Amino acid sequence: MKKLLLALSLCFTIIAFAQKPCEIDSDVKDSLGSYKATKQKMIFERSFAGNSTNIFFTLSNTNGVLAVEVQFLTRSADFISANCFDANSKIYLQLNNGKIVTLRYNGSDTCGTLVRDDKNGNNRIISGTFLFIKENYEDLKTSPVTYMKVKFAGETADYPFKTEFISELDKVQYEPEKYFMDYLKCIEN
Repeated sequence: MKKLLLALSLCFTIIAFAQKPCEIDSDVKDSLGSYKATKQKMIFERSFAGNSTNIFFTLSNTNGVLAVEVQFLTRSADFISANCFDANSKIYLQLNNGKIVTLRYNGSDTCGTLVRDDKNGNNRIISGTFLFIKENYEDLKTSPVTYMKVKFAGETADYPFKTEFISELDKVQYEPEKYFMDYLKCIEN
């Protein structure tokens, strides 16, 4: 009996420490409704030949509607062509269990903003909110994401997810494959 209690105690301790703590950036409730959002996390980084792409996710819950707020940051010394979001834009997430989760763009047409930095470099920022579809939302809680395909207004781009990486931008370690498994629980209620 003592061995069983010890084993159960050890199991619960491991589970408690294995879960990521919720990092909430906004939690507002007023007469108009509620809004809750996690802190922004980097889920993709690519840097090659002076060009870089960073993708950030924030999970949000607005009056019970769950969404991913996505921000693409592209930097280059050369001109950066625009990728735009329109009514047909989608994000497809390939899960480790073989299923595909589709997120639909919820916003007006946008091509983001081109900004020059103090070193005369070009930076293009595009942000958008993508809504979850109820039928496959639950799969994100139990299976890692291995691949993301983004359907922009004029093209499609692919982004493989890494198990983990240390960002060149902020020197922080990220685990994009487990992002939804770790943080969806933070905004569900």
